[in-house]
Amino acid sequence: MKHQGMLSFSAKDVFVDIRNYLAGRFVGSTRDEFFLEEIVKLLFCKYEFIRDPQLYDKDEISHSYRSCFRSVVSKFPEIFDSNTEIELDSDSIKYVDDKINVLDLQNMERDVIGDAYELFMGSAIKGQFGQFFTPKNAADLLVSFVAPKPEDTVLDIACGAGGFLTSAASYVHSNNPSTDMRAYAQKNLYGVDKDSFLARLGRIRLASLYETASNIFCADSLIWDKATLGEELNRFDVILTNPPFGSNISAGSEETLRKFDLAHKFRRRGDQYIDIGSINSSIPPQIVFFEQCLRLLKPNGRLGIVIPESMISSSKYGYVTNYLLKNATIKALVGMPENLFKTSGRGGTHTKTCLLYLEKKEPISRNQIFFAAEAKWCGHDSRGKSIPNDDLPIIKEKFSLYCSGRLDKESNLGCEANLSDYSGTILAPRSFTCTLGVSVKDKTDSYYFPTIGELIDTDVIQVATGDEVGKLEYGTGNIPFIRTSDISNWRISTDSKHKISKETFLSLRKKQDVQIGDILMVKDGGYLIGTCAMITELDTEIVYQSHIYKFRVCSNSFGLTPEYLLAVLSSNYLRAQIESKTCTLDIINSLGNRHRELVIPIPKDKSILETITQEVKTSIQENVSSRKHAFAALDKVELLPS
Repeated sequence: MKHQGMLSFSAKDVFVDIRNYLAGRFVGSTRDEFFLEEIVKLLFCKYEFIRDPQLYDKDEISHSYRSCFRSVVSKFPEIFDSNTEIELDSDSIKYVDDKINVLDLQNMERDVIGDAYELFMGSAIKGQFGQFFTPKNAADLLVSFVAPKPEDTVLDIACGAGGFLTSAASYVHSNNPSTDMRAYAQKNLYGVDKDSFLARLGRIRLASLYETASNIFCADSLIWDKATLGEELNRFDVILTNPPFGSNISAGSEETLRKFDLAHKFRRRGDQYIDIGSINSSIPPQIVFFEQCLRLLKPNGRLGIVIPESMISSSKYGYVTNYLLKNATIKALVGMPENLFKTSGRGGTHTKTCLLYLEKKEPISRNQIFFAAEAKWCGHDSRGKSIPNDDLPIIKEKFSLYCSGRLDKESNLGCEANLSDYSGTILAPRSFTCTLGVSVKDKTDSYYFPTIGELIDTDVIQVATGDEVGKLEYGTGNIPFIRTSDISNWRISTDSKHKISKETFLSLRKKQDVQIGDILMVKDGGYLIGTCAMITELDTEIVYQSHIYKFRVCSNSFGLTPEYLLAVLSSNYLRAQIESKTCTLDIINSLGNRHRELVIPIPKDKSILETITQEVKTSIQENVSSRKHAFAALDKVELLPS
């Protein structure tokens, strides 16, 4: 048993030891699902021991657990079959008991069963059907936004093992200590999941904590069988959920999809999205789950949902954002790091997600004020290893300051956003947080401030994108195929990883039309977006890929030069704009066509233009000279006798 004052060890580290022990010892199964089942049985009993210490005999540990579990089976027939037993041997039970004794099971802020689920399930089921475990710090942050009250009915329509429900219960208990948590869990918490194993685990999780099997059902949230789940529309005060997401996951049959507005196909006309009537059978599941959440909420109900950022930041899904803005009011929008769902080296996904908190309330106007933030760190790295960097507690604190009107220092970890400041349907949190300090307020009369789009439309700049040649072309010749990783420090790599044939180069030469002074800029990918290089006399025989823009400065009255444009595109002013305009398309970032929105400051004083132009020219010429010396040295080496 855990004693007063004992340290709270990491539950995940404890479960790693348990898993390794059981995998090496237990004969008959090495499946993590089996190990999880057994661990959960013992944890269930451990909660019973906490409530009644007399059930635990340290000299007869195995007997204590088996006897207690028989009582648990009798107490919860809706969870355990009558013949269910603990299948671990006595030594294994003793080992597990010793390990879990160091865990603080009475701490409502911890989620020990959730930690066990995360570790033991690994990649066994997560991702198979778009099921990704929501890390506790992210779940707690979203719950703190929504702030469930003791009288609220709370639903998770894709509850998995019940993480959001236990987080909601913990929040209610912490903020309302006198709440009867058993009654609360029994009357106010609801969960639905299609996976029978996960739904059962969710029931076990809540039953072990609150001595009630709760209202967690194995069912399809989109079909919503009223005989099992009750009434569907306008029913719940709060919904907290992380619905399945993924391009290869079916959202349901055409019959199921027919009742959802967002499952239809839309055609864009200007700023409007027109329903053309037919069903989009390949609709991503998170989109119809989002609509279902709004259908299930009462008027003025609150929704806290984890969504892929692409769902609200891609022109492809502009109709979804349009629907959101017509039917709900945004209260908070927080971008999560790409590592959030990387729970192990192989498990999880790099899909970039957002935490979205809104109310089911038709907005009075587009002048919506809400809290926005963009987290860089989430407490673990891309392999799921814990790290000290975690922005989420800071964001939670800043949201609290925002709600009380005391947020005086705005940053990417918390700022006041106004929807009316932004056009279109792009709602990526970066659109609101990354332009801090580079707003139009900084403009002065000493500069022109055209957008790249305006410069293109007036023939000051020409823009083009490259081509893809296919992997079969790689290694067929000596012509560099320039990819995003080949661009850095204003120069193109002299040793491009992929070389293609002369024939392919000649077939694309006229279309690509690469000339000295052209600027290549990365438009798709990750951290390289916005990286630029200038074409020199050494770079004219290349082919550049489709993830790259080519800018060419034409004759103009501004006095704009290629060298000045290169410097401006690489400046902090433009970097902040580029980051704010970048959208995430699941696992790839893209500037897309939003390069047209970038504002280019052009000094009216021509001497400033000339000075900057000359500095860049000198830098480029020195690079060219350095590369020529390197080529000359290599040529001499080639002449040495072998």
